[in-house]
Amino acid sequence: MNPTLRRLRNRLVEEAKRRLKQPKQFVHFTHHLEADRILNDLENFPHAFVIACIADRQIKSEKAWLIPYELKRRIGSFSIGRLAKMKIGDFKNVMRRPSPLHRFPDDMAENIFYAIQHIVHHYDGDAKKIWNDRPASATLVRRFLEFRGVGPKIATMATNILVRYFRVPLSDYYSVDISVDVQIKRVFSRMGFVPKEAKADYIIYRARELWPEYPGIFDVVLWELGRTVCRPQEPKCQECPWARLCSYPNKKQSAHGT
Repeated sequence: MNPTLRRLRNRLVEEAKRRLKQPKQFVHFTHHLEADRILNDLENFPHAFVIACIADRQIKSEKAWLIPYELKRRIGSFSIGRLAKMKIGDFKNVMRRPSPLHRFPDDMAENIFYAIQHIVHHYDGDAKKIWNDRPASATLVRRFLEFRGVGPKIATMATNILVRYFRVPLSDYYSVDISVDVQIKRVFSRMGFVPKEAKADYIIYRARELWPEYPGIFDVVLWELGRTVCRPQEPKCQECPWARLCSYPNKKQSAHGT
């Protein structure tokens, strides 16, 4: 790794650590206040977080994270006890009508049904027990993988969100991988850490190489940077605090002979 890239890595990690020491703040998953209140209430509705993570596939994230709120509105209650009494057919009806809550409402209804049953039978009906015993990062990822319909991407995303936004403590962070989405891929590439055409697996292993003790730490800074400054078109390099060390603006300057 060249010295400039090493300095950039170190500064990104330092900034991420600084942010992670700050008090937990209200997370705007959907920008719908009532929906976000449920998702942020890990004390009373931890299963809302689990259901939203499970639903976050093949539709826009904002829509997926609205599903717990919509279920509460359609059912009239979102207590784990009420949900545990529902059958698969009940969930399918609620997911379909009056309008589908997911691109695949029946399949997602089954995933949610089995998720509730899993929480009831393995965690005494309290989803907080999935993460509140300070587990190893690999243990937490594995616990999410036990839910129907959850693969490594969702399991890692759920773990990363709990650490990044909710400050859930783990005994280690080795298995908290970077969550590769369009924002992370674009910023990581522009900064010079990975090639532009890099696949998700390549980016994951590159992050592991760069910071083995917590590969997902780069998400803390880069995801928001991609949404606000390092945009797909006309990135605001002049507003980026990392521009001096980033390869993208330097390449642009070289291309223009400056």
